[in-house]
Amino acid sequence: MVFGETDARVAALSQAAVNADDKTAAFIQALADDAVKTSGEKVFVVKDEKAFDPLTGAEQPLPLDAEDVINPNLMRSELDNALAAVKLLSKDENARREALKTLAGESDEARLPLIEKAWALETVPALKSQLEMMRAAILLSSTDKAKRLDAASQLSASKNPATKTVLIERLGSEADPDVKVALKAALAKVEASLAWGDKLGAIFSGISLGSILLLVALGLAITYGLMGVINMAHGELMMIGAYATYVVQGLFQKYLPGAFDWYLLAAVPVAFLASALMGAVLERSVIRFLYGRPLETLLATWGISLMLQQLVRSIFGAQNVGVENPVWMSGGVQVLGNLSLPYNRLVIIGFAIAVLLGMAWLIGKTRLGLFVRGVTQNRPIASCMGVNTARIDTYAFALGSGIAGLAGCALSQVGNVGPDLGQGYIVDAFMVVVLGGVGQLAGTVYAAMGLGILNKFLEGWTGAVLAKIAVLVFIIIFIQKRPQGIFAMKGRSAEA
Repeated sequence: MVFGETDARVAALSQAAVNADDKTAAFIQALADDAVKTSGEKVFVVKDEKAFDPLTGAEQPLPLDAEDVINPNLMRSELDNALAAVKLLSKDENARREALKTLAGESDEARLPLIEKAWALETVPALKSQLEMMRAAILLSSTDKAKRLDAASQLSASKNPATKTVLIERLGSEADPDVKVALKAALAKVEASLAWGDKLGAIFSGISLGSILLLVALGLAITYGLMGVINMAHGELMMIGAYATYVVQGLFQKYLPGAFDWYLLAAVPVAFLASALMGAVLERSVIRFLYGRPLETLLATWGISLMLQQLVRSIFGAQNVGVENPVWMSGGVQVLGNLSLPYNRLVIIGFAIAVLLGMAWLIGKTRLGLFVRGVTQNRPIASCMGVNTARIDTYAFALGSGIAGLAGCALSQVGNVGPDLGQGYIVDAFMVVVLGGVGQLAGTVYAAMGLGILNKFLEGWTGAVLAKIAVLVFIIIFIQKRPQGIFAMKGRSAEA
């Protein structure tokens, strides 16, 4: 590894890396650090101005005629690869992970014994899969036809999306007709296997988008579906919930850094209360004077939305702010080679279900819910029975606004928070409520999930923009055929 021509040194280095012990690994590191000197046929490793024998580790006097070992660029590159190859056998998972990054694209057949050894010992599924891909890529580049055929056969059972790329690249350069047939057969099997992952991934993405739409639309199901108020400021109430989460994050970072991973649990009630309080203020100051006048309500709430956006810009600035995921929401579950379920999306889906169940219980099983249903179905009779209808209106509007705040809290975990956060969801939320059936919680759920999944499947075929247009056309046609939505309102409220 020290004497001779560069090619001979590279060959010796590759051979040493296959069965490298701690001393060999330390010597390779010293070579990479330019800490090796020679005098005649003797080799010394220099550390802290002292010379040591690389075999025994004993300190030795450094001769005056000692010369530095010169490493040309090719040798330096091979030293880096050799160090990475040695680290493949490390007990430290992070060291093995970094070594795989360094060796990405490796095609030198001389490294095959070491990679096979590391592959046999590896216990982490993700790293073992990468080693399998590296091993197969080296075999596919072999001059031995039998090895290439064996590699194609092994890769046909792979569920790793990178396998498809490796097979396609090899097909372009393969000259042997038998190997080409084997590669094409392997590629067909891999594509068939990955197709299931793509379909399941689209379904999960649709459910994830549907859960977000559900959270956004649940608040509208009260303010618009039950109260009949066209609230164009609903998106800004979501934005307030998101910024409340951002503020709680900042407080935890400053005053409770040790408990930062639990800031989100405190942010949920704060986001609800902040948006609910703003909704109560809006209802008492503006909206209560506009009941039964939909056009004026629409214009007024649109103006309020612009004011709230400007208020946030004045306080927090026009730029987006970042809200960090807690550690327990980072990462994901690797289900298939091309299907990973992020923890933050799974948590949001669970959160949407919890909010839905809580809202259904509140509306259907509590005294407040009974009053809300009574006032929305027949306000004069409810008033005659002693119900303070004005107070119930405020409570109901505050509840819908608070749920919008919860939606903003959830959205802060999947993207940046900015003054125009709500503008991207308000139209979709209205479509969900109208499609599901005005005032129908079950319809809201079906519509949110249906639109989310439909949108994601169409995106795979047509792209995001055309998918949005197709969904909008579908809703228009559906409403033309069934104006009452998926679930029609029944009883006296339908006749009113």
